Amino acid sequence: MASKIHLLIPVGTQIVTRVDTKRGVEVPQHPRGSVGVIVAAPVDDSHRYRVRFPDGTEAMLNRREMSIRKHHQGFDRAESLLDDFNLDEHIIYRCIIGSRAYGLEDEESDTDRRGIYLPPAEMHWSLYGIPEQLESKETEECYWELQKFLTLALKANPNVLECLYTPLVEKATPLARELLEMRDCFLSQLIYQTYNGYVMSQFKKLEQDQRGRGEIKWKHAMHLIRLLLAGCEVLKTGALSVSADAHRERLRAIKRGEIDWDDVNAWRLALHQEFDDAFASTKLPERPDYERVNAFLIHARREQVRDDKTGRENDA
Repeated sequence: MASKIHLLIPVGTQIVTRVDTKRGVEVPQHPRGSVGVIVAAPVDDSHRYRVRFPDGTEAMLNRREMSIRKHHQGFDRAESLLDDFNLDEHIIYRCIIGSRAYGLEDEESDTDRRGIYLPPAEMHWSLYGIPEQLESKETEECYWELQKFLTLALKANPNVLECLYTPLVEKATPLARELLEMRDCFLSQLIYQTYNGYVMSQFKKLEQDQRGRGEIKWKHAMHLIRLLLAGCEVLKTGALSVSADAHRERLRAIKRGEIDWDDVNAWRLALHQEFDDAFASTKLPERPDYERVNAFLIHARREQVRDDKTGRENDA
């Protein structure tokens, strides 16, 4: 069972204090309503943030002792609304991706949980809006709001597509199971552009690191090769395979830095050629099925309204 997901404020965010900050027992350092910037964030909502003020002084503040400045200016109820709705209770899909899903894990591997949440209709329609994703860095969890998840999947985002195809599913409501049954409608020739573009840009960064610092992020290199292998497979077969069983030992050798960089790069270039050939003959559609996905989103929104209404009637 995943732990509670908190909406943590990132470093660099400007805040407005809800309380006086003290220099001594009686003397306020900064009065309520002062503006500061977060310079250090905790790993969870039970610890304090370090806030720096314009004069260079700092204070440690709890989450409820400050507001995000852009919310404070006319939308100061937004944060309390997030607390009131307990958005983590509206997670409809939870799965494990990453090394454990690929079959490439070792004793140091994290457990990367991802998924989808569907917020209450009342909050979705409100003036305050909804967060596009819920995150917990402490537990390596991230949950996208349904529409954001669908949009990313339609763009062939690799992490999101793998959420739909991982065998490690921990929670799936009936609505989520409907989505899994139609997951093939997200697979299209866009995978070729998305996967290829990402791998090429990331390998360029790896090569820059090698030239500049003489270092290679071997784990990252392994995952880029794995991504190309998965891309080739989906263009050839029309189905996305998350497992890397067929290439496990060679991939894990890359992760351990046991294969020469020139050999890794040669494999990458050969896979790009294989990817080109697979793209030329693929039977995948040119674009995903936008109409079917749009119909599903509307259906999900209507179901949420119906559930909200039923819940209110049961509470009455």
